[in-house]
Amino acid sequence: MPTIAHDRTDEESIITAIRKTLTATAVVGAVLAGSAACGTVEQISAGQKLDQAFGKLGKEKTISFELDLDTDARSLKALDASSNPEPGEEIPHEVADLLSDATISVTAQSKKPIDESGEKDFVGMAMKVRAHGGDIVEYRVVGDYTYIRSDAKLLGKAMGTPVPSAEDLPPEAGGLKKALDGEWVKINTKEMAETAAEPGTEPVPEPTLDARTQKQLLDALRKTVAREVDFETADGEDGAERITATAPFRTLVGELLGEIRPLAKKLPPGMELPTDGDLKEVPDAEVTADFTLKNGELSEVYVDLAELAENVKVKKLGLVVRMTEGQTLRAPAGATELDIEEMLGGFGAAMMGTEDSGEEVGLPEEGFPVDAV
Repeated sequence: MPTIAHDRTDEESIITAIRKTLTATAVVGAVLAGSAACGTVEQISAGQKLDQAFGKLGKEKTISFELDLDTDARSLKALDASSNPEPGEEIPHEVADLLSDATISVTAQSKKPIDESGEKDFVGMAMKVRAHGGDIVEYRVVGDYTYIRSDAKLLGKAMGTPVPSAEDLPPEAGGLKKALDGEWVKINTKEMAETAAEPGTEPVPEPTLDARTQKQLLDALRKTVAREVDFETADGEDGAERITATAPFRTLVGELLGEIRPLAKKLPPGMELPTDGDLKEVPDAEVTADFTLKNGELSEVYVDLAELAENVKVKKLGLVVRMTEGQTLRAPAGATELDIEEMLGGFGAAMMGTEDSGEEVGLPEEGFPVDAV
């Protein structure tokens, strides 16, 4: 069986592979989905409709949506191979299969309307990853705590990495046993950040953008899209209206970077902008985003990324964002609080026991137990 050091290398490889695969997707989605208030003179009607739809979203204090990749594992593997990954950094088949099947549900809740909120105004966040017929992991940040539950066996199967069972843990690790059994557990968010910091140092605050800088970035995006994006409108199904935005990707991103470089000093650490040299590697193929409006409200965005694959054979490659009804975030009832130090120690011991036993990880017969939330 692999050693713990090898498992950590695998985890880093998985994270690198996911980042490589999703970075371009996230950038395109942000650029084209943010084209709300933009339109050339000839397309002002479409631009106004998008402006009004995004304006309605911006007035909400809670926003919920689903995100998934419209692709298959073979296409993701082909795209990864085309990037010439270093040996050992290739995207594992299990991860490609997970990404192609996963749906991510996100909810963000603020004290202010979304379009007036800086990151410090958000009072709650939730995310759930569903794939292979079950909820793999879910977390909520509410108040001082982060609440987590996961289907450990399904997660291990999806990631191709063995996950210990509750039986592998010592008797005193009661909270972690519940976590591995799919029950809600909670961790003090501040203590978790302190534990993650190096000994003798203060935890580094999460990078944030203030509301003014966010507005300046959005204004830069709007100016760019107004110059570079073409709009068309068409009737959709069930009385919906579809607005299609098309733009050459490299040109669009290059123009956008030109607009926001004057703001570079206001960006948090770690948000370095690509250089002109980096852009030369970016395809200039046209990328299309379809916005679906129902009763004037945005219901779905589909970004077709297949053209960015260039010479790589992909069956399909798209990013889908579906708006869902905003949910009020609440702390799950009956969550067990975990001691972080004990949790790390117990999990490490369990991983050693699992590796020594050679036990294979199988799919669970049932999903999460039902609980009150």
